[in-house]
Amino acid sequence: VQVVESGGGLVQAGGSLRLSCAASGRTFRSYAMGWFRQAPGKEREFVAAISWSGGNTAYADPVKGRFTISRDNGKNTVYLQMNNLKPEDTAVYYCAARGPAYSGSVYPSEVGYDNWGQGTQVTVSS
Repeated sequence: VQVVESGGGLVQAGGSLRLSCAASGRTFRSYAMGWFRQAPGKEREFVAAISWSGGNTAYADPVKGRFTISRDNGKNTVYLQMNNLKPEDTAVYYCAARGPAYSGSVYPSEVGYDNWGQGTQVTVSS
């Protein structure tokens, strides 16, 4: 599975963006997916994850209640809806795939994700 992110950009604080992660390959529906981000001068960190079916999700505490991860297996796409954005959300956002993963588990760690995109920049101005 190869993944490509899109949808980043510049937005004011309080605004919204929706990131998309388009995946290639017919096995996409068997992969667990995750979003991670890396701010300047900081290590990459977990943002959100979703199981292969979309039935289970997990979020990092700083984004709970503001971000929503979802997937459309028919379109081979994972989304990250980001609402009420804050300046501290500024980062490069990466999509990653891990699988096959039919257990229904979600994976909030970089360990095990072996397919990464190039990232998309999100900048939130105050």
